[in-house]
Amino acid sequence: MVTHTSYGFGVKTTLPYEAAIQKVTELLKEEGFGILTQIDVRKTMKEKLGVEFRDYVILGACNPQLAHRAFEAELEIGLLLPCNVIVYADQGGAVVSIMDPEAALGIVGNDLLRPIAADARARLQRVIDKLSTTSA
Repeated sequence: MVTHTSYGFGVKTTLPYEAAIQKVTELLKEEGFGILTQIDVRKTMKEKLGVEFRDYVILGACNPQLAHRAFEAELEIGLLLPCNVIVYADQGGAVVSIMDPEAALGIVGNDLLRPIAADARARLQRVIDKLSTTSA
């Protein structure tokens, strides 16, 4: 099942949570993205608030070539980078959702960023498309 919001897009997969993290990381790499940060939300909620939360991770994905182009167009763009990718456990599978770079970079109002955001979105959409055909 494909999901869409005004700020992102994703898919529910039958892959278990850990396998979904591994698979999305591999697919991002195929599209030129590396993972700069990984935030374990469940662990953070437990440590900081003492509350239970589902398995949930936020991956900070970056394509260095696209990031470089974006920095050349708008130095303050670092406020909107990297692209966040979330993976969370959901009813025997996992949901993978990706921030829409066109929505995020669109708030800047710099026309030079439009083709960069479109390129990033196309690459990230291919990741979701491949995940939508993947199962455990």
